[in-house]
Amino acid sequence: MSEDGTPRLALPVLQIGQANKEQVHNEALALIDMVVGAVVEEIDVDVPPADPRPGQCWIVGAAPSGAWVGNAQAIAGWTVGGWRFVAATPRLSAWCVARQVHVTFGDRWEEGVIRAHRILIDGEQVIAGRQGAVPPPVGGAVIDAEARGALTAIIAAMRAHGLLR
Repeated sequence: MSEDGTPRLALPVLQIGQANKEQVHNEALALIDMVVGAVVEEIDVDVPPADPRPGQCWIVGAAPSGAWVGNAQAIAGWTVGGWRFVAATPRLSAWCVARQVHVTFGDRWEEGVIRAHRILIDGEQVIAGRQGAVPPPVGGAVIDAEARGALTAIIAAMRAHGLLR
C-alpha cells in the first residue's frame, strides 16, 4: 500500500496526524460506493452526460473528453461533489443497465462474457467443461435419411452454440 492510496483501487488512506480526516474518509466511501456491487448506465462513453444524478456511473471510453479527459476505461461516478473516477483493474465488474449484461475488465471491458468451470441451476449441474467432439452420423443401414439429417442439424446447432466441438 502506498502512502496515498490502497494498492488495487487507489482508495485514499488516512495519515497519522492528518487534518480533515473526514474528507479523506468520505472520499474513500464515495469511491467504494461506486465499485461495490457496481452498476453503470452504459459502457464506452466518451462524453460526460449533461445532467447526471448523484450515484450514477458510466464506463469511460477510449477517447474521453471534457471532465473525463485522462480517465479512459475508468468508472466515472457523479457525486454531489462532482465527478469521481476509479481506474479499471483486472476482474473489476459491473452491471450495465443499458445493455442488461455484466461487464468485466481484463485488458479491456468485455460485456456479457461469463467464465466458469461448470454451471448449476437449482443445485443441479447443467453445463460442464467442454468434452470431446461428437461425431456426426455416417453410414449404417438402420437409420433413415430424415433422422440422419435431423441428428446432423442438432449436432451442428449445438456446435454453433459452443456446446459441442
